[in-house]
Amino acid sequence: MAGIKGTRAWKRIFFVFWISQAFSLLGSSLVQFALVWWLTRTTGSASILAAASAIAILPEIFISPFAGVIIDRVNRKTVMMVADAAIALATLVLAGIFYLGWIEIWHVYVLMFLRALGSAFHFPAEQASISLMVPDKHLSRIAGLNQALHGGINIIAPPLGALLLEILEVQGTLTVDFATAFVAILLLFFIHIPQPEQSMANGRMTAQSLFADLRLGLRYILDWKGLVALIIIALIFKIALSPAFYLLPLFVNQHFRGDAAQYALVESIAGIGMVLGGLLLGVWGGFKHRIWTIGFALCGLGLCFIAISQLETSQFNIFLVIFFILSMMIPMIDSPFLAILQANIPPEYQGRVLTMTTSLLNLTTPIGLSIAGPLSDHIGIRFWYVLAGILCVLSMLAAFFIPHVRDIEKNHRI
Repeated sequence: MAGIKGTRAWKRIFFVFWISQAFSLLGSSLVQFALVWWLTRTTGSASILAAASAIAILPEIFISPFAGVIIDRVNRKTVMMVADAAIALATLVLAGIFYLGWIEIWHVYVLMFLRALGSAFHFPAEQASISLMVPDKHLSRIAGLNQALHGGINIIAPPLGALLLEILEVQGTLTVDFATAFVAILLLFFIHIPQPEQSMANGRMTAQSLFADLRLGLRYILDWKGLVALIIIALIFKIALSPAFYLLPLFVNQHFRGDAAQYALVESIAGIGMVLGGLLLGVWGGFKHRIWTIGFALCGLGLCFIAISQLETSQFNIFLVIFFILSMMIPMIDSPFLAILQANIPPEYQGRVLTMTTSLLNLTTPIGLSIAGPLSDHIGIRFWYVLAGILCVLSMLAAFFIPHVRDIEKNHRI
């Protein structure tokens, strides 16, 4: 395996890689803000927003496992470059439709699906590349740094998106994604990203070989009893947690009577929280047992959602404070979980195992959204914040009573 993580050059190469992904993420965040706010203001419907979110998650559920198998067999840098280019071109087409005044809601649905399809290939290729560049002992810190990057983009993108919407309207905002994708692809072109040994990838890639690799990835997950138990626990609380996040713009707009600027402020506050949480994790590294970091952060997340559900329409400032604390918890959950996978899964398996894990974790998201949309139109959105909070706290308590979850890193192939 042509790795760089055992050399002094890994920091320089990873930094260029990290900057490239920052540009890619910025463009994606601007597009996401513009489209979500356009749907929110145009329709004001929780069902429409939930449907858009469900459509955007479908590729992660059904396509990601196959994408992971392909990623384990081909050059991961090429996958990232092609995915970025395809997403940017699709976004440019939608910008033209907006400009010509032909836009309909289903056009936005199609673009969200295509962007999610590209991301289904891009994200696992990016994450599977990190473990080949970064020494194992630094994976939690790098995961925290990546969460800080996401938080930083969340700080910049919403106000920038609101400003661009005011100046350039939706079509102009969408075209920015093309420029950021170009920079991201250009930076990747000039660096070497190591590839795993692929003894099993020799020969022609066929449908039979893809399904065989897919079965191997699934078998790897099923043999890891702690991961299976953790996925089942996550499926329980994500059925309410996902709608709570996806319906946030509607909550700001309807409950607090907020506009684009206030929604941008919420996203930026969340970004600051994620940056601080990611930096804290990057410096601290979390508890020795990463699962404890996940558990305590999940409990904090749940308590914050319960507090949000009790706020009155005049308490927007208090909402910002709670949402800031809530956002600090996100890196404490996502980063240690990703570090557990990266540290324990062999590089030649990481593409398929990461994507299949993501796919399994998202199984209940469209179900939750399909229920949350129509129900929220009738009884309001606050119910989902109560439910999400309670399920998060109960899930954390359940996890600590399950030995396989508590000891997920001690013997990951039980």
